[in-house]
Amino acid sequence: MTVLRRAAAAALALLVLSTGAALAEKTEITDVAGRKVEVETPVRRVILGEGRQIYFVAALDREAPFSRIVGWRDDLPKADPESYEAYRALYPAIADLPTFGGMKDGSFDVEQAVSLKPDVIVMNIDAKTATEEAGYIETLQKVGIPLVYVDFREKPMLNTEPSMRIIGTLFGKERKAEEFIAFRQKSIAAVTDVLAAKNPPRPLVFMERAGGYSDDCCMSFGDENFGRMVEIAGGTNMAKAMIPGTFGSVNPEQIIASDPDQVIVTGGNWEGYVPGGDWVGVGYGANEAEARRKLEALTKRPAFTGIKAVKTGEVHAIWHQFYNNPYQFVAIQEIAKWLHPDLFADLDPEATFRELHERFLPLPYKPGYFVSLTDAR
Repeated sequence: MTVLRRAAAAALALLVLSTGAALAEKTEITDVAGRKVEVETPVRRVILGEGRQIYFVAALDREAPFSRIVGWRDDLPKADPESYEAYRALYPAIADLPTFGGMKDGSFDVEQAVSLKPDVIVMNIDAKTATEEAGYIETLQKVGIPLVYVDFREKPMLNTEPSMRIIGTLFGKERKAEEFIAFRQKSIAAVTDVLAAKNPPRPLVFMERAGGYSDDCCMSFGDENFGRMVEIAGGTNMAKAMIPGTFGSVNPEQIIASDPDQVIVTGGNWEGYVPGGDWVGVGYGANEAEARRKLEALTKRPAFTGIKAVKTGEVHAIWHQFYNNPYQFVAIQEIAKWLHPDLFADLDPEATFRELHERFLPLPYKPGYFVSLTDAR
């Protein structure tokens, strides 16, 4: 340990000891990394390792989603500005919440975190390596602050339900967590039960991650996240055999050679990251006509030259943040309708998302999360 880290750890220990914090009865949590962590529950003071974790916090704490939050990462206003502004309109005080940088980029301020006296820090599993390398867990343990990992991004189809149960236990909202999980399972079954009964041919789908975010082409998904959602929705994920992990890239020649039947691009309003970019700005209350215009422009790139999906107009855009929250079942329903419109003519993903808002979220529902070139036919 460096002299600087030893000094920081000693200072943090003194800070907590000076508050007169006392040990209390605790609950043992097994997080998605398999770590057993003792936490005093229900927690009253929480630091969110990512601002977008408000997606699951709000689903379990609808009446007062920010009442426990004493600090959060600074990503939500840039990654999902419409949702941030909607929450800020309801809860103006969130503009004054202490914010943090990320674990992965080394800008997380552990001393600031300790000064906020959290009962727990909730971190995404993808930050685990950076967290361990920086020695944050040991530092936090010395001052009695537990850190718990959840996952809605790396292996969301495996870890969403365990993660919701972890948060339910932390918040004392176990019943609400189970209610949410039951709704999720029913919504996915509305797709999988039909596919199992009918066993239709599976169209080949190229799933592009954040199309237009940069000039590079093309980021995609292996056999998880949106890649797995495509498979659950009755398609064949083109990049599954090309990308060994959750995330990766394929080159334009591979797309042209594979000639996918359908293309789905993830998008969002990334003006805060890439001003004036070619990204497709779908999301909460988005301008669907503008999003469709930008989606069509993406089909002019060399990677899509002559492919079947462009010729037939089977090119779609979906909200990128479905890849990082427990609402993926809505995305699965929408993808199923694109891939098998006749089978799922009566399925209404918009109604599912509206019901999610009405039952679990404080925000009113606003459309804008999906657009398709087929809409213009």
